[in-house]
Amino acid sequence: MVKVLIVDDEEPILSLLSAIVSSMGGYTIVRARNGQEALKVAKVEMPDIVLLDNIMPGMNGLEVCRLIKSDPLLAHARILILSCQGQNFDWHLARELGAAGYITKPFDNAVLMDQVKELTKKIKN
Repeated sequence: MVKVLIVDDEEPILSLLSAIVSSMGGYTIVRARNGQEALKVAKVEMPDIVLLDNIMPGMNGLEVCRLIKSDPLLAHARILILSCQGQNFDWHLARELGAAGYITKPFDNAVLMDQVKELTKKIKN
């Protein structure tokens, strides 16, 4: 099973993302509510995919992305940034930091599912 770490500081979005990924089948889900918790959970759970909110209090998603990708034990993780900021600059910065994808909120559930499927294919290859 592919392990997915879902990180968001808003419980309704965290629950929605968990439900969407669960409905796809074949995924184990672990959750975190902020950047610091995400790093701790990632080091224990070693996720394959990280769905990562960008705008969070304290450590933002781009910083978490940078730290995950710079850790040799976690660098394999495919990171999908979710953000209400849809500027091209944001996506380019996320990509430079190692993100595999970027989706703006509010997101279409089908688009999210497609992105997760694509990341899963890259893991299995």
